[in-house]
Amino acid sequence: MKWAMRGDCGLLPAVKRRGRRIIDECTKEAAIVDPVEPEKVLEAAKQHGADPHHPPSLVYGGSLDNVKGCTDKVENGDKISLGANVNILSLHTPCHTKGHISYYVTGKDGEDPAVFTGDTGKLREGFISSFSSSLVVEKLTSLPKPTQVYCGNEYTVKNLQFAPSVEPDNTKIQQNLSWAQQQRQSGMPTVPPTIEEETETNPFIWVDLPELQELVGFHDPIEALREIRQRKDNWRG
Repeated sequence: MKWAMRGDCGLLPAVKRRGRRIIDECTKEAAIVDPVEPEKVLEAAKQHGADPHHPPSLVYGGSLDNVKGCTDKVENGDKISLGANVNILSLHTPCHTKGHISYYVTGKDGEDPAVFTGDTGKLREGFISSFSSSLVVEKLTSLPKPTQVYCGNEYTVKNLQFAPSVEPDNTKIQQNLSWAQQQRQSGMPTVPPTIEEETETNPFIWVDLPELQELVGFHDPIEALREIRQRKDNWRG
């Protein structure tokens, strides 16, 4: 995975299937995000000389979800430090669950930030209103454009194949699709895109734009979002 590294110490994120790790290169302290396959993630951490088992072991999660094993419940705006140079900001992005948290990670000056969004895009019907405001208006799209987006699944090709059905005249979508298909054919990941790339090609975050609302036939961002989500759920490619 690409990451902008400057100086002797910095933030080193890397991706394994269904699990991500964040390592402070100065102290070798590490955090693991969404570790569905923990053995693989731990092995990868060892390869970088990192130890995610510094006592006491802390497990962070959204305060509203009441997940078993969570030792430190966080809410929107809570801050976490890792090692000497890594800072993590909790962003409440309810959609897949009511307490879903995205983590915005910054390192030393000059390094591009990252955001770990998990399954933010897989919203449930009950969270459509809060998803619209949190994703489109207040949270993820307000992050710096170079922010790298580490999502929970490798859905880039399918998402870009779907996007022209919403906005057929967007040439950027086709360009990114060609690149993503080449990456997957080579066995390479497409994650992470940047916030800038997402705002150019992801119809789910255009729902506050009148042009997009006109295309889907609804003049309200929440109704437009609901319509696009329904189209995506029914889309077969």
